[in-house]
Amino acid sequence: MFSPWYRWSGRRDPDNHCCINVATYGPGGRFTMTDRGRSALHQSADSLTVGPSTMRWTGDALEIDIDEIGAPPIVTRVRGRVRLIPSALTAVELPLTDDGAHVWRPFAPTARIEVALDAAGWTWSGHGYFDANFGTRALEEDFATWTWGRFPAGGGSACFYDARRLDGSELAAGIRFDAAGEAQVMDPPPQARLRRSLWAVARQTRADPGYAPRQVMAMLDAPFYTRAMVKTRIEGEETVGVHEALDLRRFRSPLLKPMLAVRVPRRARWRFD
Repeated sequence: MFSPWYRWSGRRDPDNHCCINVATYGPGGRFTMTDRGRSALHQSADSLTVGPSTMRWTGDALEIDIDEIGAPPIVTRVRGRVRLIPSALTAVELPLTDDGAHVWRPFAPTARIEVALDAAGWTWSGHGYFDANFGTRALEEDFATWTWGRFPAGGGSACFYDARRLDGSELAAGIRFDAAGEAQVMDPPPQARLRRSLWAVARQTRADPGYAPRQVMAMLDAPFYTRAMVKTRIEGEETVGVHEALDLRRFRSPLLKPMLAVRVPRRARWRFD
């Protein structure tokens, strides 16, 4: 959805603009996002292949085989496998607009993850999640800003979605998931400000009254988007989770698209041998 090539194409043929985006963080971190043509796309009920990389559902785990090229300025191969093992799968869908044009789908809000990439220090296991966003319109057509957070809590996860739409309405959603994947709508704790990102993207999250959340690790910084590990407190439980903030007013700028194209190269042709 952030591909400048898809935007320049008029968003007419999404199958002709597909990618598997990989980002690693910390020392030696890499970012890969190659926009590929429809010849690179293979799909089945249990698998998705885009060029040299594939993700498949095995029945109890999502396995992702990665073979990508890092974006400038560090142009190197990123290879290996990631396995995500959900504690449970959910059927939850959260409409982000009244007409259902945008939907958040938390397939596995609580999971275990195993990472084995072909580079020193890139093999580990820990806590993870699997979710997705679907839409029939471009995000920038309906939203000005949004923030999202997923935090381990109570043996499961707590997720918060806050957005300001272009029509002036707002979304303020909180959902708690237990380890079995059962979902319960919760009253989100109050909004609390976070320091602006490296590119000065405004950020906020949810926290118990009087608690000051803070970033504990920067993950991804762009002029319109930021992802970070954030520490907060939810219903008395201190927790560290993934937080994202998106400024779609900036993303709408035509000046931003050529900058993105450097990080998101276009490879229109692909052949499976």
